[in-house]
Formats: sequence, structure tokens, C-alpha cells
Amino acid sequence: MWNRPRFDLKVRLTLRVAAISAACFTAISAYFLVTAERAAHARIDGIAAIVAKTLELQQGKVQWVASPRSDFPNLDPVSAHVMTPGLCLGFRSASGEMLQRFCSGAPVPASPPPQAFAAFYRSLFDRGREAARPVIVRGTTLGETVVSVDPTVQTAEAWHEAGRLMIALAIALPLLCALVYAALARALRPTRMIGSGLERIAGGDLTTRLPPFDLAELSAIRDVFNHLAESLDIALAERNELTRKLIALQDEERRHLARELHDEFGQSLAAIRALAASARQTAAQDCPGLLGECDSIARTATGMMETLRGALFRLRPPDVDELGLVASLEGLVAGWNGRSRGQTRVDIRFDGAFENVPASVSANLYRIVQEALTNAAKHAGATKVSLHLTMAENEIALAIDDDGRPNEAAVKSGMGLLGMRERVAALRGRLSFETGPNGSSLRVFIPLAATDRQALEHAA
Repeated sequence: MWNRPRFDLKVRLTLRVAAISAACFTAISAYFLVTAERAAHARIDGIAAIVAKTLELQQGKVQWVASPRSDFPNLDPVSAHVMTPGLCLGFRSASGEMLQRFCSGAPVPASPPPQAFAAFYRSLFDRGREAARPVIVRGTTLGETVVSVDPTVQTAEAWHEAGRLMIALAIALPLLCALVYAALARALRPTRMIGSGLERIAGGDLTTRLPPFDLAELSAIRDVFNHLAESLDIALAERNELTRKLIALQDEERRHLARELHDEFGQSLAAIRALAASARQTAAQDCPGLLGECDSIARTATGMMETLRGALFRLRPPDVDELGLVASLEGLVAGWNGRSRGQTRVDIRFDGAFENVPASVSANLYRIVQEALTNAAKHAGATKVSLHLTMAENEIALAIDDDGRPNEAAVKSGMGLLGMRERVAALRGRLSFETGPNGSSLRVFIPLAATDRQALEHAA
């Protein structure tokens, strides 16, 4: 599809108003030109009629006095009253001979019309048209009076009239556009609030609501917007509650599995180790050749018990409610550093007081850190992981950076990034994860409710 340029609505409407106004001014100018042309023709027709009537009176006077000497036609008396610049008066006999003709000079215009206008005017109107009226005395046509106007004078007068309209257009059109733009800017000012509200909704702030507007169209948009925001807020709250319940159910299932493994599998491994020790004592007396197999069984059982303890630690972490978030995370980091044997070094820093952090927030943060360490150490092969937990005024911020290799398995394994996002969404927080050639970066922001903030401030 073609990429059409996008204009501001105010600019677009102003341009349309300007185009309509220019078309109206053009139509008015054309109307004035046509009216002026018709008025000019009516004027010369009237002059021709006056001159013809004057000549008829002259001829009647000559015949009345029976004067042997006649100065007919005599245009001097009438020319003194009707002559204007560029006007020509004449009398043409019945045979077509021009017996008398008077023309006044055409003054040089101070601002001659442009050649383009002169050509345009000449193409539209019949410049220089003559007005003729017959001179009839006692039923006999003696000739006709002829009146015309210099085409240059007609064009100059038309340009003078059009020029005034163009000056008015040049002054009125920019002023009109400025007034229209200002009126539109004032009328469309609420659209900025609508755009800002949409941006806040896109950013996750579903508590955004729009105020009432004066325009009916914008009020309808406001009603739909507020209804949509309220519906989304309710749907998100229900989703978060469901996610919280699912996560709690998952954690309970993990604790149940940890108990089953500890009670059943752990006891079985302990029994195997005891039997291996007993078999070794018997073999040392009766069959020394079996000592190696007994020791191998004992080592295998010991390795399985170590693996089981690690699995139990991941399935059932220490009680965050009793130890607190800081102690639990420090223990988690110490455990990782101890089990990794120097392959992955984890550092953790705390800024702020975390003693009264809600239990749900502490448990979810612990699980997020646990999964992030698993992804960084086991899947991304990181050698250095940095954790920074900060208590801000309105939220808790968690930053985890590592130098591991970008690996899709680090995102898809176990609970993975999806599980972390679900936990953060259940707390109405924000999560961002970025990978690059130098490692990955995880950012988590958990907002604190007003009651939680008051409790933390009171504890501090």
C-alpha cells in the first residue's frame, strides 16, 4: 500500500477551509467581473440611446426651422456630458460611412494589468464591442450612433476591481485560517487527553479514566474508553487472582512432592546405604572381593542423596515467612555459590528495608530469583551473576545481570520466563528481559499497595 503523508487534523481541516474560502473568493471575483462587464455594456448602450435621441432632436429642429444650412450631425453638445476616458462616439450614415467620430484619450494606468490577466479577460469577454442605436426621423432611418470603449481601458478597470478583491483575499484568507486553526485547536484539545489516556492504558495503568467533555462526539468516546478501561481492569484483576491461585497450588504441589520424595525416596536411599555398609562388613570377613562393589553402592547412594537434597531445596525452599526475604535470598545465593564450586559466582546487594515485605511478594521474588539463577548458571553458562534488590518509595525493583551466552533454553526451561511473567503479573508488576552478546539482563518492578507502604514506613 502507498504510504500517504499524515497531517495533523487541525492542519488538514484548516487547509480544507482555506481551499473552500479561496474557491468562494474566486467565484465572487468572477461574479464581480461578469457584473462589471454587463454594467459597462449597459452604460455604453445607454450612452448610445442618449446620443441617438439627441441627434433625432437636432434633425427635427433643422426641419422645423427649415434652415438651408445644416450642421447635422453635431456630437459636440452631447460629448461634453457623456465622454469618459477611452470612450468613442460616432455617427454612421445609412450607407455605412462614418460621418463624425469623437474619442477621448485612454490614460496610462498606474499599475497595468498583467499579460496573463489580460489574456484571460480577453478570452472570457468580448472587449471593444460597439453599441449602436438607429437615428429615425419621421419614419426615415438617417443612420446610427456608435459608442465603444477602448479595450485597454476595459481591461484596466476589470483588473482594478479584481485587484481589490485579491487584496481582500490576501488579508482575509490568512486571518481566516488562523482563526479556524485556533478554534479547531481549542475544540480538539481533549484529543490530547484521550491520546494520553490510551498511552497510560497501553502502559498497564488500567485505573485511567477520562473526564467529561463538552462535545457530544468526544463524550461518546469518553464513555466507551472508561467502560473499556473498567472492563480491562476487572478482567486483569480476575486473571491475576486466578494466576495467584494457580501459583499457590503449584507451590503446594511442589511442597507435597518434596515431602513424598523425602519420606519415601529419601528413606529408601538411607536404607540402601545402611545395607551397603552391612554388606561391606560381612564381605570384609567372608568375601573380601565384594568390598569394591559395596563401596560403589554406598557412593552411588550418597550421590543420589546429594542430588535429592538439591531437588528438595528447589522444590521446598526455606520458609520465607520465618527467615525473611533478605535471609532467604542470601541463603539461596550461598547455596548456589557452594554447589557451583567456583563455576558460577553470584553476588547480591540490598538497598532498603525488607523486613515487612508482604509474604506473597517475598515468596514470588524468591521464586523469580531462583529461576533466574537456574537459567543463568545451568543453561546460559554464566560465570558471574549480579543481583540487586532495591526498595523504592512505591515499588520493589529487582535487577539481575549475567555474562552468559544467549540461549533459548534459558528462557524455555522449567518455569522459564513465562512463569516469571505470570508471577509478576499476579502482583501487578512489570518485567523486562533483554539478551545481548555480553549477557542478559532481567528487570522486575513490583508495586506496593498503600497499606504495604505505610507498614514499611512505620517499621522503618
